Amino acid sequence: MSISREDVLACLKTVKAPSGVDLVEAGLVRALSVDAGAVRFVMEVDAPDPFLPAKAEAEEKLAALGAASVSIVMTAHSTPKPPPDLKAGRKAEPAGPEKVPGIDRIIAVASGKGGVGKSTVAANLACALAAEGRRVGMLDADVYGPSQPRMLGVSGRPQSPDGKIILPLRNFGVTMMSIGLMTNEDQAVVWRGPMLMGALQQMLGQVQWGALDVLIVDLPPGTGDVQMTLAQKAQLDGALIVSTPQDVALLDARKGIDMFNQMGTPVIGMIENMSTHICSNCGHEEHVFGHGGVKAEAEKLGVPLLAEIPLHLDIRVAADGGAPIVVSKPESAQAEAFRNVAKSLIAAGKA
Repeated sequence: MSISREDVLACLKTVKAPSGVDLVEAGLVRALSVDAGAVRFVMEVDAPDPFLPAKAEAEEKLAALGAASVSIVMTAHSTPKPPPDLKAGRKAEPAGPEKVPGIDRIIAVASGKGGVGKSTVAANLACALAAEGRRVGMLDADVYGPSQPRMLGVSGRPQSPDGKIILPLRNFGVTMMSIGLMTNEDQAVVWRGPMLMGALQQMLGQVQWGALDVLIVDLPPGTGDVQMTLAQKAQLDGALIVSTPQDVALLDARKGIDMFNQMGTPVIGMIENMSTHICSNCGHEEHVFGHGGVKAEAEKLGVPLLAEIPLHLDIRVAADGGAPIVVSKPESAQAEAFRNVAKSLIAAGKA
């Protein structure tokens, strides 16, 4: 028997929050989706621990209702501060970025402007690094527009055996986690800043990443909460800036670079995407968005221009089809551009 959204909400109304009010009336149930018996939603809470019994009760009751699977992610508005250490002679540890256990390096792939192909670059780079024998993870931190599940051909939902640790999914040698795995493709994530920060910290700290040589973080465009939270909470080894050649994109890219400078994160290189277009019929080369802008910017900053990626139909088709061009057409010139970036990062000790 299939269950409906109304059935799920009615069931959740029988589960009480610590305040004594049911989860639905308390407004704790967000981003609810019911798909083929799979129930997924987010509990927006101030701190997770007091709500663990309610979470367990909800999972049990939904399973009894007939849910094929239940996935509940808790996001906290703020992380409770530990009590002060009153023991003589001991000093409190300074707050700051921490290394994620098991992960050697973290590289952020960023852009100041949306639509420049940042996620496509991130997906192909991750697959190229995996093809070079690196142990690679992908954290899709673009919470409002998660596209890595589609690009990496990953579907299904992450499991949590104990309600705390989240088991990521894997394809093409890349271990991947995305909020897009918790929601339907056409479902908007309507979250405030604290919820974004809570979700990011949960995906960083509670996902069982295992031992990784490098974790690629696909950031959202801009210079907002996600970028700041990542730089403040995790030790970033560097950022790759993706831009198209035109001035409008470069204006926003400069802002992204300035943000990383302010946060103390080194920019390890720039990538010019959609650099040139070669007609598949006549072979004519045309610089649709201009040419050389990213190279000039990289020279001004004193960072390497890692690649000039062409504007090519095969790259788009491969990404939409769930197998990046590095995987689907590994011998193509387009795939070679991404493989060269991976090789240069490995040679420089960055990945």
